[in-house]
Amino acid sequence: MAPLLMGQAKPKLVPDVSQRQVEIRYSFTGAELLLFGAIVYPDGRVPEGATDIAVVVRGPAQRIVVREKQKVAGIWMNVESERFRSAPAFYAVSSSRPLANLVDERTSAIYELGLQNLQLSPASGATSEQRRRFEEGLVDLRQRGQLFYENPRGVEISENVLYRARISIPARVPVGTYTAETFLIREGRVIAGAAREIRIEKLGFEKAVADFADDWSFAYGILSVLLSLGLGWAGSAAFRRS
Repeated sequence: MAPLLMGQAKPKLVPDVSQRQVEIRYSFTGAELLLFGAIVYPDGRVPEGATDIAVVVRGPAQRIVVREKQKVAGIWMNVESERFRSAPAFYAVSSSRPLANLVDERTSAIYELGLQNLQLSPASGATSEQRRRFEEGLVDLRQRGQLFYENPRGVEISENVLYRARISIPARVPVGTYTAETFLIREGRVIAGAAREIRIEKLGFEKAVADFADDWSFAYGILSVLLSLGLGWAGSAAFRRS
């Protein structure tokens, strides 16, 4: 194998994903995406030394308000809040080795590699300490919902050429356009990157309900209340008969 020298042509990534479109139907319980591809080296020569891969799948950006509850006079109440302009609805990163062993903090921040490096765009004038507390709270909430996670040894690499990684998509994942980014890392530097789009959308009855809720929100709210009242009355009547 040949060493990778400074100034020579850089390798390229040829990535792909097992599903470009994930369909959410009534029976949807989640999905597993396979991200795979090849590293194309100049002149076909595989360099010496370790080659690492990190893959990041992120969902559509959302505006979100995080509220902090505190106990006031024995009652839990929303006391403080922080608004974020652009937080990913889903974020998963998988790498061939722990990210701390692959890149330094500056590189991790530039490429947003790792949960602690997400750029969440807080919208208020809170202090840095307050922002950090709410950012940690948001990340924790989405980790518990399986919408944020890291897998430090989730990428397999064969002969420094072929790679693959699996990313789990939970059932509660929001619809929208997602990006699957792949980064080639050597000697602490990102030397190549590539991205593919993934579309997650509702179909069938779920899509009809979602469209109705978006297009006719007031009517949807009234119908939901009437349906709840009807179900409550039916349950009460059945209980009285029994």
